[in-house]
Amino acid sequence: MIELHKDQLIVRFPDVHADAELRIDFQRTLRIPDDDREYPLPAGLGRFPLRHVDDFAERVPARWLEHGGVLLPMYQSEALWINFDGGYPCAVKIAAGKINAVTGDAYRPGLHRGPQDYAVTPGQPWLDGFCVEKGIIRQFVAMPLGAGYSAEEQITGAAEHGGLQLHVYPIKRQHYRPPIEGASVTGAPLGRALFAKSFDMGLAPGGRMRQEIYRDHRPLDVWDLDHGHRCFVHLANSLVWRAITGEEPPSTPLTARDYARAHIPWFEYYAEGETAVDGAGVLQRLKSVVAMGKAKGDVPLPENESLTPQTVIDLRRGLVKGQVREGRF
Repeated sequence: MIELHKDQLIVRFPDVHADAELRIDFQRTLRIPDDDREYPLPAGLGRFPLRHVDDFAERVPARWLEHGGVLLPMYQSEALWINFDGGYPCAVKIAAGKINAVTGDAYRPGLHRGPQDYAVTPGQPWLDGFCVEKGIIRQFVAMPLGAGYSAEEQITGAAEHGGLQLHVYPIKRQHYRPPIEGASVTGAPLGRALFAKSFDMGLAPGGRMRQEIYRDHRPLDVWDLDHGHRCFVHLANSLVWRAITGEEPPSTPLTARDYARAHIPWFEYYAEGETAVDGAGVLQRLKSVVAMGKAKGDVPLPENESLTPQTVIDLRRGLVKGQVREGRF
């Protein structure tokens, strides 16, 4: 079952194991500059609000009701990252407009290798974008569906689905090893979460960010494909959100200048002993929002100036780069 609680999706598999649970939320964040430089991870600036599509059946498109799921508000050209939290191993497929964010292939159920088309939690604490190269993603950036910017439209030529699609599979009960008592079971270091025109939006590739999607070293048959849960996450622009829910959308996102002025840190994260999957050629060939805008003679991203990250925290050690570590005396 999937429940919505405090703007978080809680995916549970009680028929598999009492511990089988994964919590997923969507973090507001800085849209990094789309300038072909590589940036560290920006901070999470609070969860996007989530609402049940079924609660607004009279105000949403019929196909939203057909898909079910939840909706969240995004401003045009705003960025997000997906946060995974839970200690029970799960395989998570992530698609944007039914395009797999790891491989660039059309969405299909099940789990596949050659190439691997999913991420594994708790080893994978988050996903910020499309896997374009080994260790490099292009940030998820919201653009109006139908304008030609989304990964879906660039790959398929159609503006049909939009939104995000998630499919979660738990590990089989017999392959689960409960954590040692007292050990942390959360997959994501807490450092990143610092602060509490079209009906549809799609996700387009934005700036380049250093992030690895880790290779699954388990045999494929350890995953319980009979107990998967799916969720369709609809992206509504801020005006549509207000019309549907009657609620005010979140405040406008920070610009890079605001981010730097507030001295908000950046983050680097690598899991020791893990191997990153290769990037997908089809995703690497996508035009970024800025590149597509130039081809169209448009300027789709306001305030896209480059910046130099100042404070970068290494989440492997919790140290600021360059900081001298105080050991035992």
